[in-house]
Amino acid sequence: DSVVGETPQLVWSDEFDGSAVNTNDWNFNIGGEGWGNNELQYYTNRIDNSFVSNGTLKIKAIKESFSGSAYTSARILSQNKFSFKYGKVEVKAKLPAGVGTWPAIWMLGSNISTVSWPACGEIDIMEHKGSSLNKIYGTVHHPARFGGNADGATKDILNATTEFHIYSMEWDATTIKFLVDGTVFHTVGNSSSLPFNQNFFLILNQA
Repeated sequence: DSVVGETPQLVWSDEFDGSAVNTNDWNFNIGGEGWGNNELQYYTNRIDNSFVSNGTLKIKAIKESFSGSAYTSARILSQNKFSFKYGKVEVKAKLPAGVGTWPAIWMLGSNISTVSWPACGEIDIMEHKGSSLNKIYGTVHHPARFGGNADGATKDILNATTEFHIYSMEWDATTIKFLVDGTVFHTVGNSSSLPFNQNFFLILNQA
């Protein structure tokens, strides 16, 4: 929990400076059942689809026949390894350009296994559709606003696929703010009636 006026403290980070995805921090989702969005990829834990080199994590979608799917990719998540309530998340990322790509930096409520979605809440810090180049989405989902009726906004930026940008989210008991390179582009009111007052875990994926 954060206290107004308190100096922010770094509580967790991954600089991706090792030689592989750190399994002390991340789990892998595995499978190809569409993931609620009729997605075409099969998520694997293979080094072909997610690897660390030169100080960055690479998530690579590959067009290949694999376990009944036409594509492979990766989805890593901190579920059961790191979760937190309130604070700021900052991810420096460069995004893919291909039509059909759908990378996301997002979070789910840690109670998803007991209350399911959307009751657990979802905070999408960054989504980018390859068909809408340079349009960044920031969104929350909860029981009153989810799916096509989610509470979101977009921001058009330059060079999303050729340069690194900082995608961030600031979260407390009253507001959730979405930022790109330090500029707020969407603010959502938080309250005790919403599921955004509990621990959430992080997800990085490329659909």
